[in-house]
Amino acid sequence: MSLTEGCLRVGQQAPDFTATAVADQEFKTIKLSDYRGQYVVLFFYPLDFTFVCPTEITAFSDRAEEFQTIGAQILGVSVDSEFSHLAWIQTDRKSGGVGDLNYPLVSDIKKEISTAYNVLDPDAGVALRGLFIIDKDGVIQHATINNLSFGRNVDETLRTLKAIQYVQSHPDEVCPAGWQPGDKTMVPDPVKSKVFFAAV
Repeated sequence: MSLTEGCLRVGQQAPDFTATAVADQEFKTIKLSDYRGQYVVLFFYPLDFTFVCPTEITAFSDRAEEFQTIGAQILGVSVDSEFSHLAWIQTDRKSGGVGDLNYPLVSDIKKEISTAYNVLDPDAGVALRGLFIIDKDGVIQHATINNLSFGRNVDETLRTLKAIQYVQSHPDEVCPAGWQPGDKTMVPDPVKSKVFFAAV
């Protein structure tokens, strides 16, 4: 899907993009398709130097190793410039910054990426809190969008990613609500599913 097409939904190829990002306090060119072969947690946030945003940015950074361990790359995106990203990263957390991060922050200053992922708020001119989990083949498996005033849960993102990975490696099974690794799954069959429900 190109950056100009809309109606994005799960099960479709994630729109590819090439953009400037800040990674390890350096400017780098990021291309989504370069991450093909691993999972990507792509999340959008409104603006640098705001209030809820740094709590999300740092929460994902503090847990980045857990995502890396299961083969996932985190990418954060906002409509700020790479220069704003760098200044924010170089600002201490106690002063409203985010400090060093364990994943790249992508600049979407032209608002093309947030438009492609249908998370741009045209009135505010910033991205809503959209989060997409993209699988190793570049297919969107999960999408959520929060409004501007409340943040997301890293634990739930990690749980959802693990559920996606499980069902992709066990195509004859599905995960019930709240599934965690090690919990029982079910077979999507009118008869075989009764084994799961009988044990509940």
